[in-house]
Amino acid sequence: MRTTERHYGSDNRPPAVLSDFDDTAAEQNVAEMLLERFGDPTWQQVRDRFRAGQLTLKEYQEITFRNIQADRATMQSYVKQHANLRPHFKDLWAYCSANGIPMAVVSLGLDFYIEALLEKEDLRQVPVHSVNTRFTPGGITYEYRYGRPGQDRQGNSKGLVADGYRQKGHFVFYVGDGLSDLEAAPKSDVLFAHRTLAEECLRRRVPFRPFSDFSDVLLAVREYHQTGQGLFKSEATHDGCAKRLL
Repeated sequence: MRTTERHYGSDNRPPAVLSDFDDTAAEQNVAEMLLERFGDPTWQQVRDRFRAGQLTLKEYQEITFRNIQADRATMQSYVKQHANLRPHFKDLWAYCSANGIPMAVVSLGLDFYIEALLEKEDLRQVPVHSVNTRFTPGGITYEYRYGRPGQDRQGNSKGLVADGYRQKGHFVFYVGDGLSDLEAAPKSDVLFAHRTLAEECLRRRVPFRPFSDFSDVLLAVREYHQTGQGLFKSEATHDGCAKRLL
């Protein structure tokens, strides 16, 4: 697999950095980690229905977490003990904070476990666009603050969040790993992708930069911020495949 690059002219839009959480900002899929530990044994059958296209991610998540008996504090403690942020996420946040660059987590996951890992790393101030939850005697309730009007069944929209930053005039760096990130891909100016998202971008010929940790993201953000140059679009391709730059 190769990556093709190209530089464009100067761009005076201020940068913003958006990152998915499970399997991206976090090294683990924290939602599945909690379901493995605290979920009903049938949760994997529900996941199979989701993967087969019978359920939306919103429906899958609500069904599987509905049967969890553990309380918020217990699950947050488990996250702090067993989950980790991917290398250099904290370095990227430090650079963005020092230079007034907006950076946020954009996830279709649940706020309480995202906040637990950020708190563990002393990063409570990182903005989180996720599913908001409340723990009640009747179970967990969910609030979707970032959904598209008329698309309640889909829950939150990462594309809507990314587009919001574009509309505010930002040059958007986006980092993701899954199909739910595809909606945000065309809203980004520079896309970092790995796992399923990278495979799907290759299939659809969507330009991206390969991602393993946040060191390359930090370098790209720093270059754009310090030079004011419109950063390249890039496309990872298999040898022999045609290449297209947007």
